[in-house]
Amino acid sequence: MLKSKTFLKKTRAGGVLKIVREHYLRDDIGCGAVGCTACGGAHEGPALEPQPQDPASSLCPQPHYLLPDTNVLLHQIDVLEDPAIRNVIVLQTVLQEVRNRSAPVYKRIRDVTNNQEKHFYTFTNEHHRETYVEQEQGENANDRNDRAIRVAAKWYNEHLKKMSTDNQLQVIFITNDRKNKEKAVEEGIPAFTCEEYVKSLTANPELIDRLACLSEEGNEIESGKIIFSEHLPLSKLQQGIKSGTYLQGTFRASRENYLEATVWIHGDNEENKEIILQGLKHLNRAIHEDIVAVELLPKSQWVAPSSVVLHDEGQNEDDVEKEEEREQMLKTAVSEKMLKPTGRVVGIIKRNWRPYCGMLSKSDIKESRRHLFTPADKRIPRIRIETRQASTLEGRRIIVAIDGWPRNSRYPNGHFVKNLGDVGEKETETEVLLLEHDVPHQPFSQAVLSFLPKMPWSITEKDMKNREDLRHLCICSVDPPGCTDIDDALHCRELENGNLEVGVHIADVSHFIRPGNALDQESARRGTTVYLCEKRIDMVPELLSSNLCSLKCDVDRLAFSCIWEMNHSAEILKTKFTKSVINSKASLTYAEAQLRIDSANMRDNITTSLRGLNKLAKILKKKRIEKGALTLSSPEVRFHMDSETHDPIDLQTKELRETNSMVEEFMLLANISVAKKIYEEFSEHALLRKHPAPPPSNYEILVKAARSRNLEIKTDTAKSLAESLDRAESPTFPYLNTLLRILATRCMMQAVYFCSGMDNDFHHYGLASPIYTHFTSPIRRYADVIVHRLLAVAIGADCTYPELTDKHKLADICKNLNYRHKMAQYAQRASVAFHTQLFFKSKGIVSEEAYILFVRKNAIVVLIPKYGLEGTVFFEEKDKPNPRLIYDDEIPSLKIEDTVFHVFDKVKVKIMLDSSNLQHQKIRMSLVEPQIPGISIPPDDISNMNLNGPQKKKMKFEK
Repeated sequence: MLKSKTFLKKTRAGGVLKIVREHYLRDDIGCGAVGCTACGGAHEGPALEPQPQDPASSLCPQPHYLLPDTNVLLHQIDVLEDPAIRNVIVLQTVLQEVRNRSAPVYKRIRDVTNNQEKHFYTFTNEHHRETYVEQEQGENANDRNDRAIRVAAKWYNEHLKKMSTDNQLQVIFITNDRKNKEKAVEEGIPAFTCEEYVKSLTANPELIDRLACLSEEGNEIESGKIIFSEHLPLSKLQQGIKSGTYLQGTFRASRENYLEATVWIHGDNEENKEIILQGLKHLNRAIHEDIVAVELLPKSQWVAPSSVVLHDEGQNEDDVEKEEEREQMLKTAVSEKMLKPTGRVVGIIKRNWRPYCGMLSKSDIKESRRHLFTPADKRIPRIRIETRQASTLEGRRIIVAIDGWPRNSRYPNGHFVKNLGDVGEKETETEVLLLEHDVPHQPFSQAVLSFLPKMPWSITEKDMKNREDLRHLCICSVDPPGCTDIDDALHCRELENGNLEVGVHIADVSHFIRPGNALDQESARRGTTVYLCEKRIDMVPELLSSNLCSLKCDVDRLAFSCIWEMNHSAEILKTKFTKSVINSKASLTYAEAQLRIDSANMRDNITTSLRGLNKLAKILKKKRIEKGALTLSSPEVRFHMDSETHDPIDLQTKELRETNSMVEEFMLLANISVAKKIYEEFSEHALLRKHPAPPPSNYEILVKAARSRNLEIKTDTAKSLAESLDRAESPTFPYLNTLLRILATRCMMQAVYFCSGMDNDFHHYGLASPIYTHFTSPIRRYADVIVHRLLAVAIGADCTYPELTDKHKLADICKNLNYRHKMAQYAQRASVAFHTQLFFKSKGIVSEEAYILFVRKNAIVVLIPKYGLEGTVFFEEKDKPNPRLIYDDEIPSLKIEDTVFHVFDKVKVKIMLDSSNLQHQKIRMSLVEPQIPGISIPPDDISNMNLNGPQKKKMKFEK
């Protein structure tokens, strides 16, 4: 049966276009119930059980299927995902609405539908002759869809009666829309709200915790005092943004101060790029990463970023007066140039909430069901949830979702989603840090694995097409110990004409990952391999990462080679790119390669090759530094693990050898050579990497710190910065130069991927290179896979595809890659932080020398060189008299009683693990030297240390 609509449309040219829309209706769409004689098994895929064995409902004791409406699917997906809920009919109408309104929920519902054990059935009601409804005159789309859902529910109940005479099966309509429910009951459809139904499942009381609380009025503290101003409706916000009254931007909460945030304004408005918000009422219920509309306050109300560290640790849920007192702490007399544009949130344009990991702060009120949840991420406010299993969840990591934030509530409302496990357990904490940093870590799906080559694999004649055979060359790889995903290998040999041939050979991952298939899509989504202290989350399945793509020694492997002819002064005379087959002659560690180079009696081919490479690398590095490349420093640590328990037993900073630098120089050279080649061929859609120069204000902290030691740091160009860092030596203080380089690293901007056709600034500041890309690590970075594809097309070794030459698609890929790389970096730091805690848990309390990196109003941030560990020493503690503190931002310095602390001062600190707050176990540091009465801890007195300090330690892991 065919329904068709015809309408006329006027074209731009003034012509008239007749449009006919045809809608096919069918009789052969099955109801999804197995054994239904009326349908004759017309359905395919996951189906409903003929006799649902679901938990008994006190509202509906007989067997039944559930049919939820759109809002139930959107808001109560956590309930529907629970194993207790099965046999659910998902209508096409509902699915289409969900798809339009929330991509993440749509993906989750598709996953549930594909799970055979859940018995969710998608019913194509819009193409079924008896359930299709047309929109009536005067009826809006929403009402039409509500009616379509009720028609389908009614049809189901009548249809199921035909299955057998004694059939008790019912379809229950689940809706939270009061009017829709009333109409359904009038039409004889059994209908309940989601809450009514879930509460009727007496055998599954824990399901109630997963209910999203949606009625904002009903969930209030009884006092009902209005705390926040109302959010303006979207229409008013859009008008205000258009007229310039309001500014739109991304809300970024502060980790160090819960009463402060910044909003990064969208667009090219250079004047007010960043707006500060201070105080609860000005933050007005915005949550980290929300897109908000802000109103700029008059200049007389502008403030300076606060140097106070404040964490929300109050036990009293709604003590707003106390908050106002704390807000006053932020307001201190500052010079006018320190003031920044200040504003307040007037409305929310888009909520960017996600499920949050954290812990339950159990209410002190006995038998209370209302508790506060404290997220692991300090930028997220605490969330009020209702749960009946508080005693079970205490001391465990859980996931909670936010439902809403009413005006008269100090905290947002939410609901319990999942229990992850005991706090402090390695598996639980690793899961938390992967979830919190949005690292995709589920096992690869069957669809993805199906695109892997079949084993046993070998190189065929077809693979050799457009490939050079380089198996005769003396190629070797140099990597960290234990590395199984070997991306790169090198060779160097003397040519007959006296010049040198140098080759960088990179795993040919793009040979195995073909554009657009499930394997390619999953690799693109992951973007990067994430290296944790004891675990690697691969970007590509292990068969590729540790086997077929890994350039292991003594096996034939496919590679992409970049080969230069150089003279002995490391000047490039010729460059050649080719797909190749190689056979690595040795897989060495940096230490093994160094031993070969230094050994007087080793003269074999591999050692000769390494010596040639090392000699050239030194020349290349010298040239780079002369051009202004920066040599920065970052304290990187390595754990030594116990072979049985896998707990860290030693912690030390990583040792860098000449061979590290040797490999790095040739990787940089290959990346630059490839960048030039792909930009030459594809000026509009080359995937490149840039490192923007930092704004001068970024360097203030470095310049002031150096000045306090009578040293001058010039920052007008990268070259002048590099030269002044080289000159900044102190014979009496050799570690000062390293500290300055660590501080300089903190001033840098993030390097980012971009598409050449969407940008005109290509410069890489840190490497002092006019153009740069990533080519050398395709096993662990998706950017390199794209670059390999571009280079292959450029040299005629592979064919192109539409997305590769679409600069907008490429820009989207870059956006995801930049996000994934940033998150991977944060996850790595979090992993180092957790393993550092495990180390100090077993080590107990230690005293070590430290250097001050930053001074704050009420604290100093120190670095302990021995462990590469950074932490904060607080001088204000709860329940202790506050010392006399004088903070000077200009020098910068902090005077405590009669002792003055400057950046880079040497101090002695006591390090211990503070487990008083299970949620944020942290390394606690206390001052031992210099001695300040009432502040310092005598070296031998540790028994009375207060373990309830508020600060978490931070860890820098990577440049």
